[in-house]
Amino acid sequence: MTAQAATSATIGLSSENPAFIADPYPIYAQVRAEGRIIHSEPRWIMAYYDDIHALLRDPRFGRGGYGDLILEVFGPGPLHDAFSRWMLFMDPPNHTRLRSLATRAFTPRAVERMRTAIQRLVDGMLDDIERDGGGDLLASFAYPLPVMVICELLGVPPDDREEFRIWSDSLGKALQIQFATPEIVANGNEAAEHLSGYFRDLVAEHREHPRDDLLGGLIAAEDEHGRLSEEELLAMAALLFFAGHETTVNLIGNGVLHLLQQPDQWRLLRDQPALARNAVEEILRYESPVQITGRVALRDLEIRGATIKEGEAVSALLGSANRDPARFPDPDRLDIQRADTQHLSFAAGAHYCLGAALARLEGEVAFRTLTQRFPELRLVPEPLTWRKNVVLRGLTQLPVTV
Repeated sequence: MTAQAATSATIGLSSENPAFIADPYPIYAQVRAEGRIIHSEPRWIMAYYDDIHALLRDPRFGRGGYGDLILEVFGPGPLHDAFSRWMLFMDPPNHTRLRSLATRAFTPRAVERMRTAIQRLVDGMLDDIERDGGGDLLASFAYPLPVMVICELLGVPPDDREEFRIWSDSLGKALQIQFATPEIVANGNEAAEHLSGYFRDLVAEHREHPRDDLLGGLIAAEDEHGRLSEEELLAMAALLFFAGHETTVNLIGNGVLHLLQQPDQWRLLRDQPALARNAVEEILRYESPVQITGRVALRDLEIRGATIKEGEAVSALLGSANRDPARFPDPDRLDIQRADTQHLSFAAGAHYCLGAALARLEGEVAFRTLTQRFPELRLVPEPLTWRKNVVLRGLTQLPVTV
């Protein structure tokens, strides 16, 4: 088998393609029909579950190689400085060292201890929604919940949390590295500069008035034998803030949308709240908050007849893998009772999502409480729009009525 060349389907994988932004899954199916691995300059593309699962665990690939591409696309500046220090774009041993320092805050046991606090936040937000008779569920619930949780972990004061929204959106768009426009780069640089400056001030405040939170733990790690430099500390704080809420916003928003669009699934969860945990996994499979990830070849190698050279990037279409009919029967149907929900939405291997347990808990509490509290929740009948982002899939708003 030889690699397939770029097709109209792969060219359609663009934030400038309205059809792709509205519904990427028909295009993913077209990509799968073209072959197992496709060369679409300057990258390779994989769309099948088995291939992507193997890629994410393959030690011959890494993410550190994105450093050169980041510099090439963004040029020198705050955005390049931030991304180049994120462990998201690192390989061992630096990735291993940095990840080990943050892991302790996101163990299943540590996360489970947050259940009561998350439930209290959810109840309070739903009180406000009930009082207002509905509104934009994205703005009033899906966004503030994970933001408040991660800010609580990092010790970010409540009054400062709203200004993070624009910075986060700009960084999310910049993650589309190979699709970045001059406007995206400019906004990303501004956001990275603001976020770095904010955490620089917050770290200084934590040093003066130590606190028992995640940021305080990172500061202690920095001070202990120099395991974290000052710049690494700031980058870690910014990454944990961004990654700790951005995808969970989309998990909750996307999930509520599809449950309401398929009322039998909403009623099923309402009548059997114990299904909430499995519902989270099925929603992650059905509409992954992260649609595309990538790896860079660490040496020349061959996969399915294709010769991939050292330094070449492979884009892994997670959204396609999660709807691969060779892996999931009837993949385009949402079924919260589905027995096999082993999706790739949190990736796999060394870069498996650090905050997966926290995202799962927030989604579980959110979906279960919503269906119990508002069993007759309804979508407001107006057109829905999706963010113009090929990497992160989420709505711009979600109007509902109680």
